[in-house]
Amino acid sequence: MLNSPFIIAELSGNHDQDFDTAKAMIKAAAEAGVDAIKLQTYTADTMTLNVRNEEFMIGEADSLWQGQNLYDLYGKACTPWEWHQPLFEYAKSLGLVAFSSPFDASAVEFLESLNVPLYKVASFELTDIPLIQKIAVTGKPTIMSTGMASLEEIEEAVAAFRHISDAELVLLKCTSTYPANMADSNLATIPDLAKRFDCRVGLSDHTRGIGASVASIAFGATVIEKHFVLDRSAGGVDAEFSMEPGEMAALVEACHQAYTAIGSIMYGGSDAEQKAKKYRRSIYIAQDLPAGTLLRPEHIKIIRPSLGLAPKHWNEVIGRTLSADVQLGQPLSWDILD
Repeated sequence: MLNSPFIIAELSGNHDQDFDTAKAMIKAAAEAGVDAIKLQTYTADTMTLNVRNEEFMIGEADSLWQGQNLYDLYGKACTPWEWHQPLFEYAKSLGLVAFSSPFDASAVEFLESLNVPLYKVASFELTDIPLIQKIAVTGKPTIMSTGMASLEEIEEAVAAFRHISDAELVLLKCTSTYPANMADSNLATIPDLAKRFDCRVGLSDHTRGIGASVASIAFGATVIEKHFVLDRSAGGVDAEFSMEPGEMAALVEACHQAYTAIGSIMYGGSDAEQKAKKYRRSIYIAQDLPAGTLLRPEHIKIIRPSLGLAPKHWNEVIGRTLSADVQLGQPLSWDILD
């Protein structure tokens, strides 16, 4: 299912419910070098109730959506279901994997009718065990964002999936604040997820910039998900923490560079470094000297290149007798010493 690293552009609601904008986002994401695009499959009615009391309002002062009603927010952020098939087909024509996050059973059934290749469980839905079971029944590979879930909640979600399906499961470290603070990323959790659940791991990154995503590669992340927007200044429901095309291209390149740089445990230098060993230091003759000279420190010097005796032999050669005439710039060797 996955390459390493596998980079997903999340369109979310940043298309502002304009179909041409959604297509332009997919084209720009492909040009940026991502591997996949992801939609979100829901309606306001599958997410919440059309209720106006305080419980259904976003009250957090630090929220991007402070003061908005949940039903209204989801209504303007959702991707029309009739767009899914043409957008998926367009993405596939550009060589991208195209899939979605379903938010209820009806969304899974709909996405199955489109034969999506995999699924994503959003972090807020990780505790929706019936939804996870519905996804598991499809037998498709599945990515889960762990978000604010406790270890016990992640264990329950994984167990629910694996009880039904033996398809590949990938867990993403995720900080479910929007935008997320870099200090809250806790990327050290990534290898622990891999070890505890014996699966591939990655990062659903809501921070600004590319630093957390690139750093996560060194912790074993093989999947990176980032929200995407054509122009942050033009707005969009998730624009504040979304990548513009140039930034996404930089993220793709940097993540692949980081993955390549990990390499393997190596000492002694790579093949490419072997020629450079010539420019280490060694012991050279520092002046013209006749045979029979007892070498003193002023007669020799530790310099580059490395064609003479290694510097570690300095104390061994001091006081030795030259067996032949030598010249300034001649590498010192055992065969000219008595």
